[in-house]
Amino acid sequence: MSSFWRRMTCTVILVGAVAGAYGGAARPETGATGATTGVSVPVAAVWSHAFAIYGTPKYPAGFAHYDYVNPDAPKRGTLRLGNPDRRTSFTRLNPFLLKGSGAYATALFSFEALCDPSQDEPDVMYGLVAEAIQVSPDLSWVAFRINPRAHFNDGDPVTAADVKYSFDTLTSDKASPSVAVSLAMARRAVVVNPRTVRFELAVHSREAIYTLGTSLFVFSPKWGMGADGTTKPFDRIIDDLPVATGPYLVEKTYSGRRIDLVRDPNYWARDEGVRRGFYNFDRIVYRYYADNAVQFEAFKAGDIDIFWETNLKRWGRQFRGAKFGPGRIIVKALPTGQGTYLRALRFNLRRPIFQDIRVREALQLSFDFEWLNAQNFNLFARVNSAFSNSEFAATGLPTPGELAILEPYRDRLPTAVFGPPYENPRTDTGPTALRDNLKRARDLLTQAGWRPDADGVLRNAHGDTFSFELLNTDADILGSIEPWLVNLAKLGIKAAIRQVDFALFRKRLETFDFDITQINDGEFLMPSASLLKTIYGSDQADREGASNFGGIRDPALDAAMRAMQDATTLTQMLDAAHAFDRVMMQSRYVIPWSRRPAFNAGWWDHFGVPARPPRYFTLTSDTNNANPWPILNWWYEPRDSQLGIKP
Repeated sequence: MSSFWRRMTCTVILVGAVAGAYGGAARPETGATGATTGVSVPVAAVWSHAFAIYGTPKYPAGFAHYDYVNPDAPKRGTLRLGNPDRRTSFTRLNPFLLKGSGAYATALFSFEALCDPSQDEPDVMYGLVAEAIQVSPDLSWVAFRINPRAHFNDGDPVTAADVKYSFDTLTSDKASPSVAVSLAMARRAVVVNPRTVRFELAVHSREAIYTLGTSLFVFSPKWGMGADGTTKPFDRIIDDLPVATGPYLVEKTYSGRRIDLVRDPNYWARDEGVRRGFYNFDRIVYRYYADNAVQFEAFKAGDIDIFWETNLKRWGRQFRGAKFGPGRIIVKALPTGQGTYLRALRFNLRRPIFQDIRVREALQLSFDFEWLNAQNFNLFARVNSAFSNSEFAATGLPTPGELAILEPYRDRLPTAVFGPPYENPRTDTGPTALRDNLKRARDLLTQAGWRPDADGVLRNAHGDTFSFELLNTDADILGSIEPWLVNLAKLGIKAAIRQVDFALFRKRLETFDFDITQINDGEFLMPSASLLKTIYGSDQADREGASNFGGIRDPALDAAMRAMQDATTLTQMLDAAHAFDRVMMQSRYVIPWSRRPAFNAGWWDHFGVPARPPRYFTLTSDTNNANPWPILNWWYEPRDSQLGIKP
């Protein structure tokens, strides 16, 4: 990624379909008048097949297919998968609600956004349900022209009114607050004519336009409609089969533990350039398992075709034997090009004990990452930035552009923000490194007013004990967390682990009912200010159901996120991201954990694989516009020795 970004120009452009810009491209249209509403789109903006936040889109108008697919891949066979995240069951097919647990399969395969994020370029989108994009010169609005071939799985064509209905529904109080926040950059949707919808933007930025285009999923007003023509309130649409544009239909569900999908033979986009070489399996089956250990056994038994191993001990010890090798299970670490947001133990700053930065630093000092990594074959890479593995991680001293963002808040920021970037405390620098860290932690706790009593229990001036609970739902990390509790006990801190299932875990997160928990914010192609605002924005700290789980209220972070959103050059974006990184890390809002330098993958040897992977991808679940390449673009390819094995 580094060399790529150094080659990027800092010019912000919209690639219009101007005659001659791409070979054979038509002359641009400039505006449209609404036959339905009489609303007109102002002139002086051109229509484009693609939109780039920075730089020039790689693929021209009318391109045949992405480079990371096989456009002639055969369509056949069944793909069998396990639950791709912490959810061990699902309670609804509607992925846009707050209550209950949605089926991941419908989120990925039933619904499509207006535009498709390229996996070869950071933050470039190409028209999908919308065939073209039009942006006002002042970024105050964006219009989308609907692809005339786009239709729902009931055969109805997609109209601008359907897009407006989807937007209005997803930003209403009937949808999950996190969904509404992701679309908050738009004030309202206006139907211009049957095929054109315009969004008036609350945030005038290119990043907001990209986020809107890739985050607004389109569905029919008939979804949830009864035989009498009455549509249920959106939050009552639970297990109704989605009426949307996606490539797969829900064939059957099994009490929240299994969902079967079948490829829609009438899928509208199968010959579009953005979809040629996609969705090559006739059927996809998701089975939900209680934990990853059970899922791994199901994988070895042949009940699952692809397995993403996140437990490094298991990866180092158990991916060997008679079932592994050519013709059986292929084992490979697939390098990832994405940058990494924070994966960390997150403090709930609503709890008074975590509001003192000295306490948070003391807890960081007590965490022995190097021991943890040694127990996992040293396969972890430590997270030391809010934007690890990218040029958006702060380096050196703050630049003048960074200081312009930070200086107004100097008096309330840690002095370290204005120095070198954050570095994690280490325990492998000498034989007494951990002991020295614990001594430093003890001193910080004393300065913060916490002292051991006669029994060695840490108490404040009011006699309150220093105790907290770590909320966890990931059984694979229990062994990594428990030694930390031993170090905490040496400091007089009473800490316990509360292991819960995913449903309760999510409920407690949504109501901020936890002390500390592990959160993984995923990967990125380019840092998204819109996403970061949902996770760290001060205005989200008290909104139940939102994603600011840590309860962070930091004006300097808010200013950095605004600067990221308003950036018009890559240099401005880098300055804003670096400023955010310095404040986030030096404020000690989290205990950094780890990132993966590669996807540790195993798959049964009956797949065809395109000649090259995309620059950005995931393995079995999507994250922040990086898509699961094996699920979307591989195909079933039985080997001669496997002709008798069920497809």
